[in-house]
Amino acid sequence: MDKIKQAQPPVVIAEIGCNHKGDLGIAKEMIRIAKLFCNVEYVKFQKRNSRELMTDEQYNSPHPVPYHSYGETYGQHREFLEFDIDQHAQLKEYCEGLGIGYSCSVWDMTSLKEIMELNLDHIKIPSAINTHWELLEHMCRYYKGDIHISLGMTTYEEQGKIIQLLQNHKRLQDVVLYHCTSGYPVPHRDICLLGIRQLVESLGERVKAIGFSAHYTGIGLDGAAYVLGAQYIERHFTLDRSWKGTDHAASLEPDGLRRVRKDTIAIAEALRNKDTDILDIELPQRKKLKWQPKESVVMSASGF
Repeated sequence: MDKIKQAQPPVVIAEIGCNHKGDLGIAKEMIRIAKLFCNVEYVKFQKRNSRELMTDEQYNSPHPVPYHSYGETYGQHREFLEFDIDQHAQLKEYCEGLGIGYSCSVWDMTSLKEIMELNLDHIKIPSAINTHWELLEHMCRYYKGDIHISLGMTTYEEQGKIIQLLQNHKRLQDVVLYHCTSGYPVPHRDICLLGIRQLVESLGERVKAIGFSAHYTGIGLDGAAYVLGAQYIERHFTLDRSWKGTDHAASLEPDGLRRVRKDTIAIAEALRNKDTDILDIELPQRKKLKWQPKESVVMSASGF
């Protein structure tokens, strides 16, 4: 019987994003819990320059959901939740002290250039800006780490252009592509998990890995995503889903994230064939319980 190589569990990333409420102390506590209680490999934050991203009209408009706003305008809300690059450096150092990876999504050229200076293992390009061609070009040319890209709200034509750009720069083997549905939260039927299999079959041999960036409530689909081929699983993370802010409702609290990590490790351990007809664990039960015809028992006893 051919043996199948033991499956490796997926890399689980706790997407803290802006769920720290603009408080560096809360951010560090989230990192600590993600490492020591949830046992995940990475935490991920976000970096954005609101003035670069928004028009004056957008910046000065009210938050679409005033209850969740941390400022009088949407721009002020975003500024309140933003850490500067020195604070990101502090968070990276804190992660290193705990033995967990630090990563970050960038939303604009200024943020990309700042975060690149921290020499991260990987930088994430969120779905919203994965067609920011100037940013992707700069990243391909000057950033040596892995490039993680979410494909939410992206047409197949746009996806093809992204792949072509990465191929032109010979960077495909440094890329992790995430299947993603952009919503907060997303109902199960709109997760469209078979998109993971489609990415694996069409691009799995050309890129470093396929991932799953999930925005649904619960933990029931992450194991299925892994079995379908997701080698990275990214889940939004919060300490309290009732906190002020629009991302908390689509986030996991600590026990949920811990279970995602624990369950995907268990699935990886179980994903193998038997390496012998009867496993060692079965031998005592076979000896005790396995049925045999009475005639064969008699013949054996009589020596025939």
